[in-house]
Amino acid sequence: MSRGDSIAAGVRSMPRLLVAGLSGDAGKTVVSLGVLWLLRRAGVEVRAFKKGPDYIDPSWLAWASAHPARNLDTYLMDADAVRTSFLAHGVTAGVNLVEGNRGLYDGFDAAGTHSSAALVRLLSIPVLLVVDATKTTCTAAALVLGCQHFDPRVSIRGVVLNNVSGGRHESVLRASIETACAIPVVGALPRRNTPPIPERHLGLIPPEEFGDTHQAGQSLLELVEGRLDLDAILTIARSAPPLETASAGLLPAPDAHGLRLGYVRDSAFSFYYPENLEALERAGAELVALSALTAGDLPEGLHALYIGGGFPETHAQQLAANAGFLRALRRASEEGLPIYAECGGLILLAQSLAWQGRRYAMAGVFPVDVELLAKPQGHGYSELKVDAPNPFYAEGVVLRGHEFHYSRIREDAVAMASACRVLRGSGCGVGREFLVRGNTMGGYTHLHAVATPEWAAGLIQAAREYARRRKPHVEDCHLVAPAAQ
Repeated sequence: MSRGDSIAAGVRSMPRLLVAGLSGDAGKTVVSLGVLWLLRRAGVEVRAFKKGPDYIDPSWLAWASAHPARNLDTYLMDADAVRTSFLAHGVTAGVNLVEGNRGLYDGFDAAGTHSSAALVRLLSIPVLLVVDATKTTCTAAALVLGCQHFDPRVSIRGVVLNNVSGGRHESVLRASIETACAIPVVGALPRRNTPPIPERHLGLIPPEEFGDTHQAGQSLLELVEGRLDLDAILTIARSAPPLETASAGLLPAPDAHGLRLGYVRDSAFSFYYPENLEALERAGAELVALSALTAGDLPEGLHALYIGGGFPETHAQQLAANAGFLRALRRASEEGLPIYAECGGLILLAQSLAWQGRRYAMAGVFPVDVELLAKPQGHGYSELKVDAPNPFYAEGVVLRGHEFHYSRIREDAVAMASACRVLRGSGCGVGREFLVRGNTMGGYTHLHAVATPEWAAGLIQAAREYARRRKPHVEDCHLVAPAAQ
């Protein structure tokens, strides 16, 4: 569905389920990946979604489903945008699996606003609840029963036990949950010493860095084979009521025909929402992928550059060694190329990165040094108000996004020009976010194009203006700003 398409009013059958947990690290991702893998092997068409802002879990969900995984979040997006995105990317014949985040009712505040349960209510999704059975038996039933009664609008239809220590342990858990809660236990996964997918400071290692994802698939199959009741899970998904659809559509995109937009994508920089890149492509832009690890220069003819997040710290030595690319970045910024950087991209544009006792030279676009610490320096939803001149956003715009970073800027960021006042979150420090130097802007906040249409519009407008400056004598109808809607 393109940005200008609409969804007709009516109802649509969309088998679906949300895999939730009692807390973070309950095993939701492993169960979600296992279900997707087994369904695909059984010939069932699947699509995957992730509740909340995240890049790593969706990258594995995309791997398991063989399709881009979409994020759904009621803080970032309004209800209509969430529903429109789900309807646009889900399937009617197959299963749409949504992986929740944190605990089922954990949200923005004490009321659980913007929780997985809020998404369940919005999209009428049956819940498959993952219960970490470590050192518990009948108490697990009490917890499940509490979740059932906490909000009757949330339909918990089945339970998967995780970290079960043996056959007797499983039998007691099954009997207590099925008797007290009157819902089936549809799977039980054993305790294991080695996870199918290793973790590190931000969560799972992304597929781009994992290496042998085939082996990961084999390990996952060995774990879930014969331990998840696929027929019962299918029944839960197919019990979802038809989803009402109202006439809705996404805002039309600005015209980007004739523009060539680069983006850095490799194992160091892999945090991109599919919708962000798709918004640029649908607008008519030519997207050019490049690697900060191997490219010696920027591609010819770029009108803007987008540098997403990722793990520059784990690639710091290779990035610092690619001096030609770092010089090219600095030169392009000095020449006025619009450059938009998020989190890892901000680190790449700094003077240096300190990690594990060593300091690595970066591009030096921003005269700041960054250090990586042992604890998160920013984690959660963010809200910003644009209050200063910058290449991409009009003053007065309020931006809602998220941040998750262990790094911080060592210098006092207020000494540099910045675009936004932080209303919620950490940003670059001292209540400011998005450093600005010429046409380059970088900060820790990640934005989603569906939630923030100003993101694509701002990048395209900056690229269009740069193209005009480069060739002011050329009359090109594709580079005329769209009329006000």
